[in-house]
Amino acid sequence: MKTLAKLLAEYLDLRRKLGFKAERETWLLTKFVSFLRAEQSSFITIDLALAWAKQPADAHPSWWASKLSVVRGFAQHAHLIDARHQVPPRDLLPRHSRRTTPSIYSSEEIARLLRAARQMPSRITKGRPFRSLTYETLFGLVAATGMRIGEAIRLDDSDVDWSNQLLCVRESKFGKSREVVLHESVLRALLRYSKQRDQVHPHPCSSSFFVSLTGTRLIYNNVHLTFARLLRLADIHRRKARVHDLRHTFIVRTILQWHQQGVDVDSRMPALSTYVGHRDPSSTYWYVSATPELMALVARKVQRALGVLP
Repeated sequence: MKTLAKLLAEYLDLRRKLGFKAERETWLLTKFVSFLRAEQSSFITIDLALAWAKQPADAHPSWWASKLSVVRGFAQHAHLIDARHQVPPRDLLPRHSRRTTPSIYSSEEIARLLRAARQMPSRITKGRPFRSLTYETLFGLVAATGMRIGEAIRLDDSDVDWSNQLLCVRESKFGKSREVVLHESVLRALLRYSKQRDQVHPHPCSSSFFVSLTGTRLIYNNVHLTFARLLRLADIHRRKARVHDLRHTFIVRTILQWHQQGVDVDSRMPALSTYVGHRDPSSTYWYVSATPELMALVARKVQRALGVLP
């Protein structure tokens, strides 16, 4: 009988050979297998899969359904090898179509967040200012470009085109690659970081642009935990700490600025969608309906057009 760890390794290897990055599957299924081990179960059962998926209890049901969906794929693979592994039914935790409302940060809050990164206590940085600079630059890049945090973590040193002031984001979501043009201030911040990084790690063990204290590529879970810690240090309160909300903030603020400047937003949306890596403009338009501030602006424009408001 193959162990769960062996089955998981085979499953993830198969997914990668089929062209999937399998990063989320690796992270979630490793935790799931650890959960089964703690429950002293050598097999996947529907009850245990459901119990694990519904953690934490205060998470959105769509997150529970997403976790169970990942388990289902692994369970199907395991069931083919040993029928004692149970496959959770597809409709056990139905997906909710409602997307999480974006949490938008003000310019002042982002400045406080980056200042908190710059001033991280030595007990967190282990006395190494390089770690502070890493997170200040990483979160600053996401806030200034709207990149996905996973895209920023996956950046290689060779993906920075210093001469043309852009980043190359390779094979991101939906298998798409794109170029992200950088403001001069962002480019300067990246250059400052790369020089410091090369001094700390003159003989790199990773091709990654952003590296840890040991010179390895950053781990998403550690980045998320650091972000949550920095929000507390900066006295910024959110129901849920999500690095992804920096991306939401960039998109919303860009659209909001266009409305305030009287720009033809519809004509600009395709360019913004391409810049942030959306599949099509409809994904970007979602932010208009999901953000009260934008909806209020649109409503006022419609009322003016109808002659209701002066």
